[in-house]
Amino acid sequence: MTKDKSIFIKNIYYMLSYAFTVLKESVYDDIRTEPFDNIHNLFAAILSKGIGLQLKQGLYREYTNQIQDLAVVRGKIDMPGTIRNKLNHQVMVTCDYDVLSENNLLNQILKSTVFLLLRQNDVDRKYKAELKKEMLYFSGVDVTELSEIRWADIRFQRNNRTYQLLLAICQLLIEGMLMTTESGEYRLASFVDEQRMSRLYEKFILEYYAQEFGQRVRGFSSKALQIPWQLDNGYDALLPVMQTDITLTYGNQTLIIDAKYYQRTVQSNFDVQTVHSGNMYQIFTYVKNKQEQLKGTEHHVSGMLLYAKTDEDLVPDNVYQMSGNQISVKTLDLNQEFSVIAAQLNHILEDHFGI
Repeated sequence: MTKDKSIFIKNIYYMLSYAFTVLKESVYDDIRTEPFDNIHNLFAAILSKGIGLQLKQGLYREYTNQIQDLAVVRGKIDMPGTIRNKLNHQVMVTCDYDVLSENNLLNQILKSTVFLLLRQNDVDRKYKAELKKEMLYFSGVDVTELSEIRWADIRFQRNNRTYQLLLAICQLLIEGMLMTTESGEYRLASFVDEQRMSRLYEKFILEYYAQEFGQRVRGFSSKALQIPWQLDNGYDALLPVMQTDITLTYGNQTLIIDAKYYQRTVQSNFDVQTVHSGNMYQIFTYVKNKQEQLKGTEHHVSGMLLYAKTDEDLVPDNVYQMSGNQISVKTLDLNQEFSVIAAQLNHILEDHFGI
């Protein structure tokens, strides 16, 4: 295992730690200093620490519906079931009631994901041992069918928000890395897929600026904002929403960043390499509509395509002046020490805002 691969895996931890600030709590400190030679060990380490912390706080419980034949009435009487019992000469009442239970979807996802990790050959024995011990407390929790989880339907509120990081790790593992073998069993692919890493990449950059600068530089903000279409007649039927990945604002300057995580940074056409045309059109549209929204003020808007560096020879690093606005194309190299990554991000702010 090369050093570069190890550094890159550790950087996924740092990206997660900004996206989910709970990873900065002291319980996760030893993960930050531990070398990881594969992604499964990193996720297993985070899950074992996070589940252990959750067990100390108590597993999340919610009311689930139960219909059972009982000797005494509990909840509401289910008449069809009770009549059926009477016809069968059973002195039982069918009851319909709710019970506060740990056997809910959130805990089922945790248990199912842990069982998936326990079957992987490249997960170290020490992580497997920790996870197996923790699963003893999940004896009353069912496993669930991994491929049928509807992630969009999961809602977090005050009583279960501590599960957000844990469920995000589970989703990365299950959705991004789940494959089916010929025998119908599940296994994990070798790495997180492009779509899932793209979302993490966006959230990491957004939160890095919010936490490192938004909390200490007065007037600076880092947000994912929508930009309204600047229409002559106000008719916007069927127009898509313009949702920025990152909008940085300081003083009279705004920088809109579109974070792009692709296997290939540039596109080729007849051996001519260019930036992805759709990406350039998109950032240009964002910038011009935002600038028009601020028309009449001294505010100025710039745009940036910030690509995650690949192993391609061509590394985009260009600045263009387009119709009065600056549009730049930059590359962030994630395959190095995190302090260097942070320095690259800081340099972007220095260039655009002088901070």
